Amino acid sequence: MKFIAFNGSPRKKGNTATLLRHAIEGTKEKGAKTELIHLYDLDYKGCTSCFACKRIGGKSYGHCAMKDDLRPVLKKVEAADAILIGSPIYYSITTGETRCFLERLMYPYSVYDKERSTLFKKKIRTGFIYTAGAKEEMVKEMGFDRNAQLTEMAMARIFGSCESMFVTDTSQFDDYSKYVSTLFDPEEKKKHQKEQFPKDCKKAYALGSWLVRKGA
Repeated sequence: MKFIAFNGSPRKKGNTATLLRHAIEGTKEKGAKTELIHLYDLDYKGCTSCFACKRIGGKSYGHCAMKDDLRPVLKKVEAADAILIGSPIYYSITTGETRCFLERLMYPYSVYDKERSTLFKKKIRTGFIYTAGAKEEMVKEMGFDRNAQLTEMAMARIFGSCESMFVTDTSQFDDYSKYVSTLFDPEEKKKHQKEQFPKDCKKAYALGSWLVRKGA
């Protein structure tokens, strides 16, 4: 079982990356071969609408024709059995780096036919971990979760399945007194991070374990 986790956060030791590492531990417990890829380490763009992946008889039909750091990564996805994408929520949606990756990941396999079929050659399990500094009630009020669901529907249609989890009210700063952040109560943030975040890490572990579990 081959598992790839993608960190769509610019931070390699932040909340998103930490949760992904716990998910990876969950996959290792099931014997999976794992890899963690930091998207911000790569040089690439989003889809340029060249339509080479849609051209009948074209050499890039069903595959992205762009030649950059993402090309070998997309090949790895084709060999994977499960993938997990982690991203903070920036202005109600995933980071720009994550969004560009998703465009390049999904579009080549999407067919403009009446069946809305997929060119991905097998079914794999996919998942998302989202992190947000906002509290859970604000995430729902602002529709962050509904925005995410639209992408998850597309992922499930193309790859076969998609599971996700939201981790809310995360701490963004080590010291809130150094930043303009009166929207938040630093002590509440500290308490939540200490008490809730370890529980969220356990949920991430369970998600990783589920993604590579036989018969899931």
